Amino acid sequence: MNAKVFSNKHLLAEAAAAHAATTIRNSIRERGSARIIAATGASQFEFLEELTKASEIDWTRVELFHLDEYLDIPITHPASFRKYLLERLINKVGIVHHHLLNCEGDAKGAIAEGTREIMKTAIDVAFVGIGENGHLAFNDPPADFQSDESYIVVDLDEACRRQQLGEGWFRTLADVPRRAVSMTVRQILKSKEILCVVPDARKAQAVAKCLEGDITPLAPASILRTHPNTFLYLDEDSSTLLRSETRAAIEA
Repeated sequence: MNAKVFSNKHLLAEAAAAHAATTIRNSIRERGSARIIAATGASQFEFLEELTKASEIDWTRVELFHLDEYLDIPITHPASFRKYLLERLINKVGIVHHHLLNCEGDAKGAIAEGTREIMKTAIDVAFVGIGENGHLAFNDPPADFQSDESYIVVDLDEACRRQQLGEGWFRTLADVPRRAVSMTVRQILKSKEILCVVPDARKAQAVAKCLEGDITPLAPASILRTHPNTFLYLDEDSSTLLRSETRAAIEA
């Protein structure tokens, strides 16, 4: 895994967005289009803001997928990831080819449609984060590393649900859904390149466990270490619990 540490989340976002923009431009130049996966959540705010400022990207040639969506959350709900992506990325840059998971009453249909589209050809780059419990997308520990499906219905553990509450998407823990549709671990790993954007001190414990511990379903994002083109972007806060030798290797 390639990792970099920046002094603050804003510098992290600028660097990760520049990397992402270069990958998208190169894919469009080489193939005429780019297929991307976008993460959501509060940790991605600054990164997506910087990405939407990138110049010389023909966004009409970009095809977008997203990682996950709650079951039975309307698109008008503040926590809807469809709403998030429409407001923070799709509508801002004019992406016309996008596949958003509509899980309002028909999760099987959303899974079937998403699977049909994502299987057509390779994903050029996936933007992901790491959850406070180490989750990758909504694959909470112990994550399913074996499923060959593209999307699955998952149960959200309490740590994950408390993260969503803490980020301000819901008024009470009882309001946070207990189930969601998530892109599978194996589907994420099929991406040609993975950019993992992880700012903030609240992610430090998960970062240390996923980067320095065993590769295990109990630390789902640890699986990113098996992908040859994963690039991990950290700030000082999210990297604060890394061992000194790990920091030295990153900074070498």
